[in-house]
Amino acid sequence: MLVDAKCRLCRASGEKLYLKGARCLSPKCPMEKKATPPGMHGPKGSKKTTDFGVQLRAKQKAKRIYGILEKQFKNYYLKAKTMKGKVGDNLLSLLERRLDNTVYALGLGLSRSHSRQLVLHKSVLVNGKVVNIPSYQVKVGDVITLGSKAQTDNNLSRFRDKDYKSPLWLEVDKTRISGKITAFPSRDDVTNEINENLIIEYYSR
Repeated sequence: MLVDAKCRLCRASGEKLYLKGARCLSPKCPMEKKATPPGMHGPKGSKKTTDFGVQLRAKQKAKRIYGILEKQFKNYYLKAKTMKGKVGDNLLSLLERRLDNTVYALGLGLSRSHSRQLVLHKSVLVNGKVVNIPSYQVKVGDVITLGSKAQTDNNLSRFRDKDYKSPLWLEVDKTRISGKITAFPSRDDVTNEINENLIIEYYSR
């Protein structure tokens, strides 16, 4: 997906989704200059949003953040319903435990899309074996590392940043450039502003 296309997703959502990593935090972010919805005619005036529209927007936002298509996202929801515990918490846990998201959360990727590319290009190892499936669900005890060719200064800029802190469900080893899954992510570990209750309402209608 092109940079402009990703920026259009943020503009469509009306807020930053941080799809471009560090660029989203810089003055170069288009949302700093043009936060109106995409389209050649500009803003079309405000309309009252229906309950369905609010629910749809919440679902679309989550899909865009994690870079998931509709069919796969709905499958996560259906699986979350079969698990013990709250459906919303289960859904977010499944999304967070995707391998591409885990690579990003560890700081081994510059963005989720970059982390997905690392996985697809066979640059990510799980327990010493290459796994090139972005949707692979990591488990407690799994150790994630980058292949030697992918351990460039650019790729590891977030990992080596002293100010970056990975979520509590991950244990980082700066020396070995790896991370270990020590627990399943909880609702408190999800820093994205996602309203999972609206997503459940959308699929339950």
